[in-house]
Amino acid sequence: MAHKISDECVACGACAAACPVNAISEGDGKYVVDADACIDCGACEGECPTGAITA
Repeated sequence: MAHKISDECVACGACAAACPVNAISEGDGKYVVDADACIDCGACEGECPTGAITA
């Protein structure tokens, strides 16, 4: 199951930079995960300063 980004996101971009498959992009006020591209590696989760990313 792909990771999800909650409304706690502050749109800093740290998660997008950490994603090895470029599955994260800037959305409307927060970043979003492309569920079809996400490989569920968790690299983004550890980079998020607000804890907005969950599996």
